[in-house]
Amino acid sequence: MRERDLVGRAGRFVVEGEVTLRLLLGPRSRFRAESLLLAPERLPGLAGALRDCQAPIFVAEKPVMSAVTGFPIHRGVLAIGLRGEEPSPAAIVPAAPAPALVLALAGLTNHDNVGACFRNAAAFGADAVLLDATTCDPLYRKAIRVSAGAALVTPFARLEPETDWLALAESLSLEAVALSPGAGEELGARPLPSRALLIMGTEGPGLEAELLARARSLRIPMAGDFDSLNVATAAGIVLHALARAQGRLSPSVNSAP
Repeated sequence: MRERDLVGRAGRFVVEGEVTLRLLLGPRSRFRAESLLLAPERLPGLAGALRDCQAPIFVAEKPVMSAVTGFPIHRGVLAIGLRGEEPSPAAIVPAAPAPALVLALAGLTNHDNVGACFRNAAAFGADAVLLDATTCDPLYRKAIRVSAGAALVTPFARLEPETDWLALAESLSLEAVALSPGAGEELGARPLPSRALLIMGTEGPGLEAELLARARSLRIPMAGDFDSLNVATAAGIVLHALARAQGRLSPSVNSAP
């Protein structure tokens, strides 16, 4: 069975590797496991994580695992997760006047970039990730792996086609912040909002000019004439700035006597 059929039609997704399996089975997971397939040598190291697992656990040597799944199993750890009902944006964004940090992905079709954006969102304490109808699935196996499992624990919601980002931001009492190399405002020049919707567009075309004109557009200063960053890198820089402005980051610990 092709993974895209499993994800798109059966409400299931594939989790590969120990780190992501532990998150799927852990208390922070937004999903539950339907079944696990493990290499016998991985059982002892996972004994603690499997103690309360209610899903059936199958054990097979790696060549058998690879034949069953249709791709080479290197880590000897595989699980099928169940998606369940997807929440609405309003259900996962903190209500005003509480601080809010929400990452919005518009038109991202690369699973590596989506996974990396989720990892950044988790690292900087974002409350939620919103995805437009054209952004690829964060529960695709590769996206989960690149996210270091963040896609399993970070709340996210998919928008209906043609949803207006700015109207959505207004309905959720969020200030829309968008990135553009041509923006007049430099990141850090003015205070950042306490309730922010950070909108990231696909690499190359970027965000539409009409959206940039309506949102608060920022640019990241760079050396020389270089004005291009990977979308996940750019998202990480701005998420860090927003998280620091909102007091989301843990204070540094000075270990000196």
